[in-house]
Amino acid sequence: MRDNIVLVGLPGVGKSSVGKRLAARLSLPFCDADTAIEAAAGMSIADIFKTHGEAAFREGEARVISRLLREGPQVIATGGGAFMAPATRAAIAENGVSVWLDASNEVLLSRIVRRSNRPLFLDVDPRQKLTELRQARDPVFAEATIRIASSAGPHDRVVNRIIKALKAHDRLPRKRLRGPSC
Repeated sequence: MRDNIVLVGLPGVGKSSVGKRLAARLSLPFCDADTAIEAAAGMSIADIFKTHGEAAFREGEARVISRLLREGPQVIATGGGAFMAPATRAAIAENGVSVWLDASNEVLLSRIVRRSNRPLFLDVDPRQKLTELRQARDPVFAEATIRIASSAGPHDRVVNRIIKALKAHDRLPRKRLRGPSC
């Protein structure tokens, strides 16, 4: 088993921001799966959605995450919907530990509306869409090994909670000196 730490959760929860800090604290490489997907596809996620549709995006997402898991140990921030795929959840469980970052709708909405590059939130009521996503995804996120409450406070506080939980689960990964994989 590879000792990857895979951050999952709804859009806007801070997977990338927290992931970068967590990786630095643990002396591990960090990879944002969305960035790796864009590099592999040669286009933005919004363009992938527009040109090929969500189903094609999800297929590519699963392939990229599978590759990243084989390259660990590292901290990986997934896209908000990646954990919904049963094969991806199984690959994560086999190659590391999943950490569900969760936050209130108000925290998430304040972050979501600040960025215009979230395809699922274009041309929709963000509050309604977030409610729909939470209803569909939270039961699946609950399958993650660890659940961590996030907030509007400093990301370092969340990083400390993750490290404490990883220690409690005896899941701190071995350090790797190689640079990031993506």
